Amino acid sequence: MDMRKLGRTDLFVAPIVFGGNVFGWTADEKTSYALLDAFFDAGFNTIDTADVYSRWVPGNKGGDSEEIIGKWLKQGRVSRDKTIIITKVGSEMGPGKKGLKAGYIIEAAEASLKRLQTDHIDLYLSHWPDAETPHEESLAAYAKLKEQGKIRHVGCSNLDATQLQASLDAAAKAGLPRYDVLQPEYNLYARDSFEGPLADLCVKEEIGVITYFSLAAGFLTGKYRTKADTEGRARENRVAAYFDDKGLRILAALDKVAAETGAKPAEIALAWLLRKRGVTAPIASATSLSQLDALINSAKLSLSDDAMRLLDAAGE
Repeated sequence: MDMRKLGRTDLFVAPIVFGGNVFGWTADEKTSYALLDAFFDAGFNTIDTADVYSRWVPGNKGGDSEEIIGKWLKQGRVSRDKTIIITKVGSEMGPGKKGLKAGYIIEAAEASLKRLQTDHIDLYLSHWPDAETPHEESLAAYAKLKEQGKIRHVGCSNLDATQLQASLDAAAKAGLPRYDVLQPEYNLYARDSFEGPLADLCVKEEIGVITYFSLAAGFLTGKYRTKADTEGRARENRVAAYFDDKGLRILAALDKVAAETGAKPAEIALAWLLRKRGVTAPIASATSLSQLDALINSAKLSLSDDAMRLLDAAGE
């Protein structure tokens, strides 16, 4: 497996990160265990989750994904030192439980550690910008957690170039740990927010990049061909939004490359990300072993320059 160094951290991640947002949502506990077993058996090593996953599901309270991962870790099928766990703080978990205030970060980290049944988090991310909290306050909380050995590295999600630069400046000025990893939304369809100044900054500052919505909520798998195909699905509202001229051009380009390579659209969409400037590894989820095969195969797929140009043009 071609392991990739994650920014300036000492973490080496496999080319695909498993998206744990499905655990406790579209994948029950038994299915989640089977998926994780197969993912690690194939040589991959990193799981991405968040404290809020999957609070949006009726009957769930948040922390559901972390709890499932924690129970799986406890089985000991894969040793903890061979597993990289990424989780996040900042999304609303209930009244007064939101944002990046120092006290709340410490409280939320303890709760995540308990649910994950581990003594440390390998990479802890600020899930969303918090305009009400200075970067220095949040970073000081992360510094404390690092000193205690409860987290190893710090990153962020959903920051634009200006916000990320401000956080780097604050860290340097105050002598605090900086965000060494960024998790942006980036895929064949959604490119504008990452390509350009944000990607430039990540390359310049050696910031690791793990992309989310890498398959555009399933749209780039090719299993949805019309809006009608999305009706009644868990991600209906989000996937339906991709059915415009650009989305259809992208599907056509994926079909063309699939015909030429024999690869599936999902494999191609992930392989495209793996060749994009600044990207360390895309996050992708699966809810069945057959879907997991696409994630595994994408890490072995090498797209030609012609295929890359075709895909790039379709999404412009």
